[in-house]
Amino acid sequence: MDSANYRNKFNLLGKQVILVLVLVLLSRVGMSQAQSGVVNPRYDDRKIVTYGFSLGYRTVTYRMKYSDLFTTPAMDSVHSIMPRKSPGFSLGFIVNFRMAEYLDFRITPTVAFSEYHVDYNYVGASTVDNFIESTAVEFPLLFKYKSQRRRNARMYVLGGLNPAIEAASRSNLEEDQDKLQIEQFNLMFDIGFGFDLYFPLFKFSPEVRFSYGMLNVLSPTKNDLSAGIDSFKTKSVSFYLHFQ
Repeated sequence: MDSANYRNKFNLLGKQVILVLVLVLLSRVGMSQAQSGVVNPRYDDRKIVTYGFSLGYRTVTYRMKYSDLFTTPAMDSVHSIMPRKSPGFSLGFIVNFRMAEYLDFRITPTVAFSEYHVDYNYVGASTVDNFIESTAVEFPLLFKYKSQRRRNARMYVLGGLNPAIEAASRSNLEEDQDKLQIEQFNLMFDIGFGFDLYFPLFKFSPEVRFSYGMLNVLSPTKNDLSAGIDSFKTKSVSFYLHFQ
């Protein structure tokens, strides 16, 4: 599947616009309620375990390290290899455990759809875009520290580990041996912040989260594209809308 078809399939730009509009609208409504005299229910504080779902938009890229071979005459035709930021989105389910008054532990199984682009700049000003389609099942294990609630709003920070299994990992098919390929397992460190906004029937939480891959996900399969690369580590910035 080529890059244009992939982007058309998921319509990522349209999802980004919708996500921003919904975030702005609900945030304004939530802050308006937070400043009003009506204090909405504390349903998330009355139960040990609560559930919800999340929608996310993200930008992803690789943190790349060149291999020693890149500086040899064998790769004189390649001027540089540059990963670039690309859009993606995610759908997830939330299981939140209340550990103390201001501390939660949450598991958020998530399916993330992304596309990683790597530009190969060749001597002579030609550039070739190589991409890797990614469909990952993530299992973020996060601790959430909350501030004191002020009427219908509170702020929080969170962090933890995020194991991920890649559904579109390296292939043994002959036609894929000349492409960039990635490993099946990844482990990331996640950190972020957000706001809990309390509505009469649910809690809405816009959140920003940064994710840094800890493992080299580049497949050891060597070909012309991977020869100049020693490692790929993922990096992403995500904007989530949580509903509980």
